[in-house]
Amino acid sequence: MKNDPISMTLLGKDGKPRSGVQDAIMKGIGVQRPLVLAYIKRLRKKHPEAATAQLAAIAERDYLRVVTGSGAAVGGTAAVPAVGTGAALGLSVAATLGFLEASALYAQSLAELHGIAIDDPDRSRVLVMGIMMGEEGSSMISGLTSQVAGRGGGPIQGWARSFGVGKSKTVYSSVQRALQKKFLRKIIGTQAASTLGRLVPFGVGAAIGGVGNRYMAKRVIENAGVAFAGIPTIAPSSLPLDDPRVIEAEIVED
Repeated sequence: MKNDPISMTLLGKDGKPRSGVQDAIMKGIGVQRPLVLAYIKRLRKKHPEAATAQLAAIAERDYLRVVTGSGAAVGGTAAVPAVGTGAALGLSVAATLGFLEASALYAQSLAELHGIAIDDPDRSRVLVMGIMMGEEGSSMISGLTSQVAGRGGGPIQGWARSFGVGKSKTVYSSVQRALQKKFLRKIIGTQAASTLGRLVPFGVGAAIGGVGNRYMAKRVIENAGVAFAGIPTIAPSSLPLDDPRVIEAEIVED
């Protein structure tokens, strides 16, 4: 797939992600904690009686709705005469970043609801990459964090638990470097295939785009289920939702 227009847009001649693409992807999965808490606060306002498990289910529903809608919207542009393949390609790259941001918001929201507060950008990116990569990502994180700490590899189920204990920034920086290369290649390959589907003309692309994003989002949800398995949830009222940074994030979102 290296010679298709999507891959050529995302990858350099050396086969590595272009620096601008790499920076955009890593920024996309680094949603800041105040925005995550602002989202949870908004959910609580809309559903004041909802228990933590119900809020998690609502976050899942929101995530699926957002990513499915964006995939279908971009797919539909290929059928519009005024919007050529080149323009649709640009929109598809933007949709890829939107998918990553939505996935990051979903993953970090679940972390907060499970009592795992992540302020450090490196830690949040490692968590999101691990969830999006599935078994490969969780195995790497479980193994690397244990090795750095001088222990053997731990179990895959509930591997996100390690983000709730005190580990130095150096540990997560090391894990991020090891994980990032594989993550970038995997996400670019997956999204390139999905983008090709969105570029199919005559409206078929809209169906492929929506279904493709839904399939990928379902995988993220399944992976998140493994990551947080067995980790107890907390009452949303215990989260710092009235922190000034959260209030400021709410204003920015509005």
